[in-house]
Amino acid sequence: MTTMKSLRFEKYGPPSVLSVQDLPVPVPGPGEALIELHASAINPSDVKNVAGTFKASLPRVPGRDYAGVVVAGEGWTGKNVWGSGAQFGVSRDGAHAQYVLADTDGLSEKPSGLSMEEAATVGVPYLAAWSALVHAAEIRPGETALITGALGAVGRAAIQIAHWKNAKVIGVDIADGATEADVFVNTKRSDLAAEAKSFTDGKGVDVALDAVGGPMFEPSLRSLRQVGRQVAITSIGNGRVEFSLVDFYHNLLRLIGVDTLKLTGPQIAAIMDDLRPGFENGHLRPSPVQTWPLAQGVDAYAAVAKGTASSKQVLLLR
Repeated sequence: MTTMKSLRFEKYGPPSVLSVQDLPVPVPGPGEALIELHASAINPSDVKNVAGTFKASLPRVPGRDYAGVVVAGEGWTGKNVWGSGAQFGVSRDGAHAQYVLADTDGLSEKPSGLSMEEAATVGVPYLAAWSALVHAAEIRPGETALITGALGAVGRAAIQIAHWKNAKVIGVDIADGATEADVFVNTKRSDLAAEAKSFTDGKGVDVALDAVGGPMFEPSLRSLRQVGRQVAITSIGNGRVEFSLVDFYHNLLRLIGVDTLKLTGPQIAAIMDDLRPGFENGHLRPSPVQTWPLAQGVDAYAAVAKGTASSKQVLLLR
């Protein structure tokens, strides 16, 4: 095959700026692998990317997360791989196409127990949750983690990872829904800091993973115990927040930022390798999936842009 179907955008805007195009199948160079993609999830960050948030070079094929088979690549040919590509969809073409190039040092073997569709949903949500809880916050057994946006993909991943690390979890969101958190707080009905203190005998939580930002930033910070640490990975609104600096330094708090777009290929591969046993032993479970053919890629992007679906939207590429 010399050409492939791909989803591409040539200007920034809503999902309607995307179109299905025929492009040449890329040719791998030294240190690169050609992956025949079977499935690729659409993340909210992909929608933001098409809208111009990350200033991707144009024209560009978007998509960060994938699962497929390596068809050319030294030491990798024939292997099933999963993951997320460093700078996919921003400075290099991404995974919303039938083939993609990836550096071989960024590859990770897919768990055999996951389908291609399931494996394609793991990337960004679990990379963000792992980077925040394990690498940045260094969560420990017996600690309590507060996780905002608990009903979203990153929130669900973070709850599973925290439990795998033998930590307790307070899940937080603005609506009720099914969750594996030990305690759930609907901030439309309850004061977050008060509920967090109540659950921890007045001490406060050890770790807060704020997967929402904006209005959730300060309540999360006020929920921390002394020497607690908070990790920020995103923000709604204009990105500006307000909090008491006096309380911050008196309580010896730590604030840490995490950005998965800054992860290198080897860093991504290392995290995917760390995640694999979690999926193999049942501590981690993929999100429910809704699949779309590539020909309906614009509609799939529109579904993600609405932000109302509980399932991960996944493009089928074969």
